[in-house]
Parts: sequence; structure tokens; C-alpha cells
Amino acid sequence: MERDPKKRSVAKRSGERWFDSQRRPTMSTMKFCRECNNILYPKEDKERKVLLFACRNCYHQEVADYSCVYRNEVHHTASERTQVLQDVAADPTLPRTKAVKCSKCNHPEAAFFQAASRGEEGMTLFFVCCNPSCGHRWRES
Repeated sequence: MERDPKKRSVAKRSGERWFDSQRRPTMSTMKFCRECNNILYPKEDKERKVLLFACRNCYHQEVADYSCVYRNEVHHTASERTQVLQDVAADPTLPRTKAVKCSKCNHPEAAFFQAASRGEEGMTLFFVCCNPSCGHRWRES
């Protein structure tokens, strides 16, 4: 059966999903075209301002039942965060300075980098002690 490219089928279909406590999908499912069984890809309808799933093989489209296409949540443990900060001091690509001393161990060298702080605008300068047995971190005061 040949399809007219000017005629687009738009259907609304809801599939089975897993939801979190706020009724948001926690698992994205692959959608398949009901006309030709190829994968449906997310596509924006700018005129109607809706999210569609469209087939790249035929002209079938479906209105998305939820606007979240992909969600990646990363949960770090305290030990993972600590390891990242210890790795910062050993990173040879980060700049180092001898203009500051560690307040914990009095080591004369620190690696430094800029990052956004929680609840603050702009960037903050962070220092990490280069003494492998210390690893103390502090902000520019």
C-alpha cells in the first residue's frame, strides 16, 4: 500500500510505562511505527508546539504522551565524591600554585580550578592540597 507523503497520520497512543512517585516515567521505552515497524524518533512540531514520535521510513507520526525523551540520573556516593577530589590533586593537567599553603598540613602546593558553587552566581576558585596524605580542599577567601 503506497502512502501519500502529504497526508500524515497522527495518532495518540499510550504504552505501558514505569513511573516514579511523581508519576514521571523512569524508564524510556522504544517506540515502533505501527505502519512499517521501524523505530519512531522524537520530533518537534513547531507550529502546534507538541512533541511527536515520527517514522523516518514512512510518514506515520504519533503525539508523545510524555514530553521527556531521555532522562539520566546519576547518584554519587560520598566515597565517589571524595575519590574525585583526591584525583584532582593528582591531575597533571590542572594548574598548580605555590602562592597558597594548606591550612591543615602546611603543604606549600595546591592544585586549583574554577567551578560553579551551589546557590551562588558566577564561578568560585577551589584549591586542593597536593599532599597525597592530606587532600584538603578550600575556596578562595
